[in-house]
Amino acid sequence: MKKEIGRVTEAERDEIQTLFERRNGLNELAKILTVDNTELYEKLVKDMGETGTRFQNWWDAMATKYQWESAPDGHWEIDFNDCAIYLVTPE
Repeated sequence: MKKEIGRVTEAERDEIQTLFERRNGLNELAKILTVDNTELYEKLVKDMGETGTRFQNWWDAMATKYQWESAPDGHWEIDFNDCAIYLVTPE
């Protein structure tokens, strides 16, 4: 089930969209990069960790700021078009 629980500002949306796109790009790069290129591999692993942390910190900060509803088996999603936040739970 998907339920709208709030909205964020356009600036907040832009911040998480940048992190979302970066995280996806790093995940795609990880699929094709081999461990043979040690220097680039280490940079990728570090960047993935930092980006993942920043991504989670954004969700945590916004959840606190806006007091979003949550659920034990649920997760939040954002609609980048209209800045809406949804709580998604198993049906």
